[in-house]
Amino acid sequence: MLEDRVPARTVFGLAVPALGVLAAEPLYVLVDTAVVGHLGALPLAGLALGGTLLALMSTQLTFLSYGTTARTARLHGAGRRADAVEEGVQATWLALAVGVMVLLVGQLVAEPVARAMSGDEGITEATVSWLRIALFGAPMILVTMAGNGWMRGVQDAVRPLRYVLAGNGLSAVLCPVLVYPVGWGLEGSAVANVVAQTVSGGLFLWALVRERGRLRPRPTVMWAQLLLGRDLVLRSLGFQACFLSATAVAARTSTEAVGAHQVVWQLWTFLSLVLDSVAIAAQSLIGAALGAESTRRARGVATQITRYGLVLGCALGLAFAALAPVLPHAFTSDPGVLGEIPHAWWFFVALQPVAGVVFALDGVLLGAGDAAFLRNATLASAVLGFLPLIWASLGFGWGLAGIWSGLTMFMLLRLGFVLARWRSDRWAVPGAVRS
Repeated sequence: MLEDRVPARTVFGLAVPALGVLAAEPLYVLVDTAVVGHLGALPLAGLALGGTLLALMSTQLTFLSYGTTARTARLHGAGRRADAVEEGVQATWLALAVGVMVLLVGQLVAEPVARAMSGDEGITEATVSWLRIALFGAPMILVTMAGNGWMRGVQDAVRPLRYVLAGNGLSAVLCPVLVYPVGWGLEGSAVANVVAQTVSGGLFLWALVRERGRLRPRPTVMWAQLLLGRDLVLRSLGFQACFLSATAVAARTSTEAVGAHQVVWQLWTFLSLVLDSVAIAAQSLIGAALGAESTRRARGVATQITRYGLVLGCALGLAFAALAPVLPHAFTSDPGVLGEIPHAWWFFVALQPVAGVVFALDGVLLGAGDAAFLRNATLASAVLGFLPLIWASLGFGWGLAGIWSGLTMFMLLRLGFVLARWRSDRWAVPGAVRS
């Protein structure tokens, strides 16, 4: 069955640049966390809540990236590159419109939302001061997501890496300068964040102009994107209900607990996207295979990606188990935060092999446009697994161990759902556009 597979160099030729793109943002956040963490527990808690709220926006709108990849890859596989790029144009118009709305609404609701989440006036003030500045990067965050989506779909993995590294690399240098020598403190990290998004988003806009295609809005195409996006948005709501609940419960536990949760959670986010780099290759390759009417190739790639995800997840789990005694000290010197980190750390380590398979199969199903199933699986896992344990942790005082037990149950339920779907083959629907 070798003909059902693609060469490993093809998979990793897409996955390695995608890894750079996916890792760039959380790696920048890790740098930001390390810089701000040495200001003390309160600024770190403000960054934790502010960063969570900003990530809520981008995570909630992942259809601009993943949905665009699914639609673009099918068109690319069918030999319709111009139509594939057109998907990128329309996704970018959506990104700009939604980004401006997020900026305006975010300025109005930043304070009441932060207060409701933190329950502490000092954390609220720190969160709002960071978030109101960082929100000015929202339109370009979404433009970057749309740009990554259409470029992945046409199997152009190198340019997105260059664009994202240009913005984040500049801001990683700028962040410590603004926080310390310039003296802007926590607000300096927010300014550096806006610089990163503006540079990267501007490069993706320029790339569309250089394609010399049609740039006008087309409501029918945008509507089709929104229909696919509906399921992905509902899926993202399931994620966000869980992740916001986790941060809120940690904030109500103690300032040290929310700081520790921020450190381990950012590492989890970083490694999730590392694992997802192989899944990005799956999205592009499976979409192209189905667009070319080759369900046999799509099934073969799905098997490859699942195996690669498992191996990579095991390797990451072992690596971070070995780093447990030293790595947390890179992010904070606060004794209380360091004392809380082990309560979450070993859940984080043990979940890496599970995450490797789950994220790989998410990529397979997203590439096939199987968004309705992913929506239902995520919401069921949230309702049955994560949320009950998160809020029980608050009520019974289980702390970070209870929070991360909820994440563990969430991941195990998702694993069961995606494995069953993968084995069923019902996701492998051929054609340039999935009905």
